[in-house]
Amino acid sequence: MEIKISNIAYYLPSEAITNSFLSEEFPEWSAEKIAKKVGISRRMVAAEDESVSDMATRAAQMLFNEIDIPKEKIDYIILCTQSPDYFLPTTACIIQEKLGLPRSIGAIDFNQGCSGFVYGLSLAKGLLASGDFKNILLITAETYSKYIHPRDKGNRTLFGDAAAAALVSSESGIASIGRFVLGTDGRGAENLIVKRGAAKYPNTTDDSLPEEITSLNFNENYLFMNGTEIFNFTIDIVPKLISDTLTKNDLSFDDIDLFVFHQANQFMLDHLKKKLKVPNEKFFVFMENCGNTVSSTIPIALANAISSGKITDGNKVLIVGFGVGYSWGATLLKF
Repeated sequence: MEIKISNIAYYLPSEAITNSFLSEEFPEWSAEKIAKKVGISRRMVAAEDESVSDMATRAAQMLFNEIDIPKEKIDYIILCTQSPDYFLPTTACIIQEKLGLPRSIGAIDFNQGCSGFVYGLSLAKGLLASGDFKNILLITAETYSKYIHPRDKGNRTLFGDAAAAALVSSESGIASIGRFVLGTDGRGAENLIVKRGAAKYPNTTDDSLPEEITSLNFNENYLFMNGTEIFNFTIDIVPKLISDTLTKNDLSFDDIDLFVFHQANQFMLDHLKKKLKVPNEKFFVFMENCGNTVSSTIPIALANAISSGKITDGNKVLIVGFGVGYSWGATLLKF
């Protein structure tokens, strides 16, 4: 059975955090320095009263406006998020009601980050291969901005909020989904973490942040990222991930027409491109005006590669996710 992506749509919030704005708050970093270092000029962030279910619903509605499928044909919602509306109920259930989808469908959340779109495709493909379902709505949505301390200049320069929606179908589509390679290493869990707020470590009332943020003194109520360790992990794991994925799909490096990686930051992507010796014309980057949107970076990049003509019929595209968890994953898309 051939499983395909039918289409992708995405939603960006309206509030923009520009490099000029950030340089006013952190004068030691100019707007030009930020752009050069991370490859981002602005990042869109959710409004105070805007949640993941709001953004996910808007992305899904945009998808339905673009594709010719009645809502009654959706069999399942899979939502990837690490910033759900509530601990419970499941945010996918809230989205089902907001979209007016049938009550006969399945709806689940899964907590995954930068590799979330690849993981979501693997889950959707497995469900469709069972023969019990035909059309799955895969949504990625994140509001990391709500986890970042206002004085955390490093993370504020990187992360933006967004939602993306894709229809994954056993009936029709624009890109068939190949075989997957996935990986996990929980030893890196504390290198990208919001430590407090869940059941193990409730929030504290402390809202302070030291002048120099390190793994030893960061405020555990907020997002912490050990950038050096995340970089080292990525540079180490991605080459083998790509090699294994190509082997599993019976392809060579030169068979790939376009590589679409998780859009972490320009510095990391440049190092990966150089290490892997990917030609510039085969390496797609799209984050300058939206930032690192975590699980939505790959579908947003794919949507723009398609609309700009960078992806055309017959192309083979390798998508690669990596990050928080640690987790990583890749697969092949044949257009």
